[in-house]
Amino acid sequence: MTLADTNSWRGIQTELLRRINEREWLPGGLVPNEADLAQEFGCARATVNRAMRELADAGLLDRRRKAGTRVALHPTSRVILDIPIIRLEVEQRGAEWRYGLVESRVTPAPLALTSRLGLPRGTEMLHVTGLHYADNRPFLHEDRWININLLPMARDADFSQVSANEWLIQHAPYTGGDIGFSAMNADARLAELLDASEGSALFVVDRITWDKDTPVTSVRLSYAPGYRMNTKI
Repeated sequence: MTLADTNSWRGIQTELLRRINEREWLPGGLVPNEADLAQEFGCARATVNRAMRELADAGLLDRRRKAGTRVALHPTSRVILDIPIIRLEVEQRGAEWRYGLVESRVTPAPLALTSRLGLPRGTEMLHVTGLHYADNRPFLHEDRWININLLPMARDADFSQVSANEWLIQHAPYTGGDIGFSAMNADARLAELLDASEGSALFVVDRITWDKDTPVTSVRLSYAPGYRMNTKI
């Protein structure tokens, strides 16, 4: 994990989850306290607290007052799908990540999208599209709409330097989301962007995140042919 990742509680949560999953922290074992972790990551103690609280809510940590925090002996069977940082996903596969911005502009969102988000017809949103690469080969296409009424600072963000995915994880709070998985055939444009044959089968993730009742962002992630999702139970 890089120093930049410790700027957010989600980045720290990802690292703590890795330590649990890879058995660096064994079930039942006592984990370092918040103060020590804050010093290790070079962040505020409150940031570590938020990350650990989320893992405790997911049933992965057992936190007891005056007794410290331990890795849960019997984690609950609750499915937790966190929003991943695509850069880390590529790097964890042993590949070099690179990002290329395709387009970033404020424009009225499509009617189908505003209807789904509960926004007035013709609402302007920031439309950002880009390509994530793994070892200089297309990994996925990110097609994202950002609610600039909620996040006006997104207008000035330089998405040629940081992906919208990572910028939102660092700057935009959310309380929940809707996620869908599907397969679709690549049209001519996506096929060209992903260096694939037209009609190739693509794995697609559609996700909307919310801050209470207000939509934060809607994104479609279209993965290049051959992508495989792995998870653990």
